[in-house]
Amino acid sequence: MDAAPKRILLIEPDETLRRALAEQLSAQGDLRPLAAATGEEALAQLAQHGADGALLDAALAVEGLIPALRSGGLTGPLVLLLRPGLGLPAGGDDHLAKPIRLATLLTRLKALLRQADALSAVAAEGGLTIGPYRFLPAAKRLEAVDGTHIRLTEKETQILDHLCRRGGSAPREDLLGAVWGYGAGINTHTLETHIYRLRRKLAAGQPLVIRVEGGYRLAMEPVPA
Repeated sequence: MDAAPKRILLIEPDETLRRALAEQLSAQGDLRPLAAATGEEALAQLAQHGADGALLDAALAVEGLIPALRSGGLTGPLVLLLRPGLGLPAGGDDHLAKPIRLATLLTRLKALLRQADALSAVAAEGGLTIGPYRFLPAAKRLEAVDGTHIRLTEKETQILDHLCRRGGSAPREDLLGAVWGYGAGINTHTLETHIYRLRRKLAAGQPLVIRVEGGYRLAMEPVPA
């Protein structure tokens, strides 16, 4: 990871747990917790400081906080902390059941942060391999191995870029919020239309973006460690 500490939104209503996790994250040296007890506090922290990742009480996720965080600029990994008996909400990159095992939490969180850094570095330096193409977001195009390229619209570029930054997959609502913004009156049909048009640009309708339950996934090759 980078030398600068990673900013981790820690959104947990339980004050005792929140303080304990914040102390442990701070003790790592390479992590900087931004603690919040509510969604409103978390969004304020995000707006003021930004964030490289988040730990979120799953009950708050059920209340719709994940889309708001993504719309507010959180592109990094999000780990859900599950209360006993609570189902798993959609939109997280990983989850852990309470009571939290700190060693497991740190291992998974740091692995997700490293993956996010690797994806960002590859995309920034020379593009990212997605199926048979090299994705060049700054140039808004896909390049084939024979040197030919496919021009992308702004929205197509944003869709692919957000999927890359989210580790290759994202829920539909997450994509809508990241690309069009929440409250824009855009529905899932708009997203599906853009993905359909993107596929039509590719040879034989190459399924570059694959529909999965609740969202979409990139047909991407493994990123080097």
